[in-house]
Amino acid sequence: MNLPNLLSLLRLVMVPVFAMVFFRDDPNAHYWAAGVYALAFFTDIADGWIARHFNQITRLGRILDPLADKLMTLTVILCITIAGIIPVWAVVVFFLKELLMGIGALVMYRRMDDVISSNWLGKASTGGFFVVCAALVLFPQIPSTWATVLISCALALTIAALISYVVQYLQVCAHKRELP
Repeated sequence: MNLPNLLSLLRLVMVPVFAMVFFRDDPNAHYWAAGVYALAFFTDIADGWIARHFNQITRLGRILDPLADKLMTLTVILCITIAGIIPVWAVVVFFLKELLMGIGALVMYRRMDDVISSNWLGKASTGGFFVVCAALVLFPQIPSTWATVLISCALALTIAALISYVVQYLQVCAHKRELP
């Protein structure tokens, strides 16, 4: 177990903490929840940087890191949907996209004993989704139309990331077939 993996585990622990804080009966609950979410986001950046900079990338980390990210983001989007900030269809789209990503990663892991590393579009998608969701957590009174536009833009970016991962997966499969 190395520091990047410990940071990913910390993010996993923060998932239920975010939900509990978000729904607290406290006038500052959304600020505290945004703080938990921001801490999770910064630990994500830190674990990736540490893993790459100090050559501590592990197979476990390549599974734990995206799992922690996806569970945190799913929890945040579920909470802001339950609170009536964004429409239910946004959660459905996000969940289906993540389900496809998870199935793809599982198939790749079973077939090739590895998974694709995150790419720049995936990282941009994660960052964009964080900014949008953090804004919606901090400003729950935002007009519904604006909230829908913001989450739609974030979802479009995540779908673009999904497409880029599918292309990358197909390229890896083609390369494996070319090998003797």
